[in-house]
This record gives sequence, C-alpha cells and structure tokens, in this order.
Amino acid sequence: MRIDLATAPGSPERPNEDWLSAAMPTSGGGVVVALDGVTPPRGDDGCVHGVPWFVGRLGGRLTELSGSRRDMPLDRILAASIGSTAEAHRGTCDLSHVRTPQATVVVARWDGTTVEHLVLSDSVLLLQTRDGEVGAVLDDRLDRVPPEALRSVAAADALRNVEGGFFTAAADPEVAGRAVTGRTPRAEVRALAALTDGASRWTDTFGEGDWAACLEVLREEGARALIARVRALEYDPARPPGRHKRHDDASAVYAEL
Repeated sequence: MRIDLATAPGSPERPNEDWLSAAMPTSGGGVVVALDGVTPPRGDDGCVHGVPWFVGRLGGRLTELSGSRRDMPLDRILAASIGSTAEAHRGTCDLSHVRTPQATVVVARWDGTTVEHLVLSDSVLLLQTRDGEVGAVLDDRLDRVPPEALRSVAAADALRNVEGGFFTAAADPEVAGRAVTGRTPRAEVRALAALTDGASRWTDTFGEGDWAACLEVLREEGARALIARVRALEYDPARPPGRHKRHDDASAVYAEL
C-alpha cells in the first residue's frame, strides 16, 4: 500500500484552511480525509476561533472515528464529528451565523473487503478500478447553482445549507445526511484520490486533462507535483481565474491499494 499527500496555501499571507490526513489502523485497511475550509467574506463568521481551528477539530475527529469505529457508517461518523466540533465552541461562538466555520468533506475508508466513501460539497474523490477506469465521485449541487446567484455575499448566504442550494459541514449534524455516500468491493479498487477544489482545478477549471489523467499525474509524479502544475497554470496571465479567486489552498492525497 502506498499513500502520498501534499497541501499548499493559496497565499503565504493567509493560513492554509485545508486539512489532509491519512491513517492506517493496526486492524488493517486505511482512511483518508480531505477538508476544504470555507473562507468567510471580511472574516465575518461569528466565531472567535476561525476556519483553521474548525477544520483541525473536524478533521481530527473524522480521522479518529473513521479509523476506530468500523461499526459506524461514514455519514454517522460525519454527523458525530460535526456535533462534537460544534460543542467545542458553542459556548463562545454564534453557531447560528450563516457563515459559521464550515468545510467541504471527502472521506474514504477501506478494509479487506470494502471501500467506503463520503463526499460533501465541491471537493472530489477519484476511484480507479482494477482495469484502470477512473470515476469521479462528486456532490455537484454547488455547480448546479446559476453563477449569477452567487455574485453577492447575501445571495450566496441565502443558498448555503438550504434545500435547493448547497451543503457544507458546519454546525448542524443533520447535514451529514446530504452527503454523497457509497461502497465498492475492495477487490475492484486499485487506487483512490481525494482533492480539494484548489487541486482539482487542474481538470475541472483549466481542462489540462480528464480525471484519469489527473490520477496518473498523482501516481507518476506525486501530489506535490500536481499542485505545482496547478500553480503554474494560475500564474499564466492568459488563463482566467477559478470560480472566485486566482489562487486557492490546494490539497491532494493519493492512495494505491
């Protein structure tokens, strides 16, 4: 088994709001977790801790429970992790604030028989089959929102964690039920990768290659090289920026099963 991961901030002046982890419990199998913290406009989120604190708490809890509680499905693990993170700052912060710290989520977990996955919001999970086919597991609700509906902070807030909009992991454990989940026989999976949207833009924004080509870069060159490729494209003045900004925190983890 091989696991390779890398992360880079979008700007050296700002903390990295992504979270990556990988675990290989002694019971066998493994877990990868990727979170992309949602940067609040003007720093207004009703929280005294901030997004890096939130993704650290949530990511740590997700990693621990995913590795230790094999009896719990991933949506229940996400719900429990959101709940315990919320309790850690309920007494000091306004968790009802629409921009309370939140994050996209990808979790993949495998043992000797099954690969489980969970995706919430616009991070990406890639699964490669034994015959080399690569499929992307996506929660495309944000992509289905018309771009004009996201052009102002107020408009985006009205669509955040509501039916007809898009969902992220924030303070409500019930949002775990909105995640895209699934199970695949372990024997059918050769490799998998989790990408925050700062890394997945190599494919979905810049169109440098399809998902299979993206996974091949990870396999042949590593996660750090994929992020370096993205940065080179971002600095090309002839190319338009991503959805909201030219540079974003970028994280990728590749696991060869």
